[in-house]
Amino acid sequence: MPRRRKRLDPALFRLPVDEIRQGFYTDKYFERTRELLRGDSHSPRVLMQVTGKSPGYLSGIDEAVAILKLCAEDWPSLTVSALYEGDEFEAWDTVMTIEGPYECFAHLETLYLGVLGRRTRICTNTRRLVEAARPKPVLFFGARQDFWGAQPGDGYAAYAGGATSVSTDAQASLFGGSGIGTVPHSLIAAYGGDTVRASQAFATHVPGVDLIALVDYENDCVRTSLEVARALEGRLWGVRLDTSENLVDKSVIPQMGAFKPTGVNPPLVWNVRNALDAEGFGEVKIVVSGGLDAARVRAFEDEKAPVDVYAVGTSIVHDGRFDFTGDIVMVDGAPQSKVGRELRANPKLDRVK
Repeated sequence: MPRRRKRLDPALFRLPVDEIRQGFYTDKYFERTRELLRGDSHSPRVLMQVTGKSPGYLSGIDEAVAILKLCAEDWPSLTVSALYEGDEFEAWDTVMTIEGPYECFAHLETLYLGVLGRRTRICTNTRRLVEAARPKPVLFFGARQDFWGAQPGDGYAAYAGGATSVSTDAQASLFGGSGIGTVPHSLIAAYGGDTVRASQAFATHVPGVDLIALVDYENDCVRTSLEVARALEGRLWGVRLDTSENLVDKSVIPQMGAFKPTGVNPPLVWNVRNALDAEGFGEVKIVVSGGLDAARVRAFEDEKAPVDVYAVGTSIVHDGRFDFTGDIVMVDGAPQSKVGRELRANPKLDRVK
């Protein structure tokens, strides 16, 4: 993936600038530090070094820059250098430096470290899934796994990690896209559990969208896939397998004995693919979802399961821990830092304009 060298406009993040400047979202000790320095008329010029504690793929850096640009007391007095969205970094690499009067940005550390940690987790998890699935696309379906207000930055982090699509317009808002999605279980329920009828209604009333029918509602993915393909011949883009981790699909029961049969698994994918192909529906794609992570996707690929697209939510949002730390490493031009947190120069950083 080529390195992206254009940063997002800070205005896109819609930050609550006044509240951030007032310290409403700041750890109290940072806010009191700012007030103390002001009260003591003490204005040290510091170099703040931001490092990642574990390796990953960076995201949230444009949001961190936006926080500094819009909410520092005197942005022109600061010199900021940083990596870019999606950049790979190793443990304890420096991903950003901030140089300037400390009281101008002391109140922002809580915020920029927080967005870096969260967005990098999502970007890294997505990138690892993309690498496991390559060249097949990975869709980010993580909106339901967390707080709705996090969607724009989370969607952008997944996009930076290589996700090809997201499920809400908010998740797509920072990269100029739109959410995708077709038939959910709830729509099938609204049509009395009739997947064919629900899919036909979708095809009629939502034209111009690649129709992907969810086919596990009755725990019989082969039969339901064939029924939908017959009813929507020429209009069905794909079927999605989303069998619960506590169920064994009807087509898999005769094959049990040598693999974990619950949920979506390679034999189930093969059963659906073979059935569709046998009736001349070879163009219908298979989308797999439900409890996926990089290891499971890799297992599908190792077994050469005929999956066309992977849709992933929970593991992207919640797996792993990617903490960042901010440390002063220079004061008024001289080295000054906590033991073990000395300056670690990174020539890959670019000056933020």
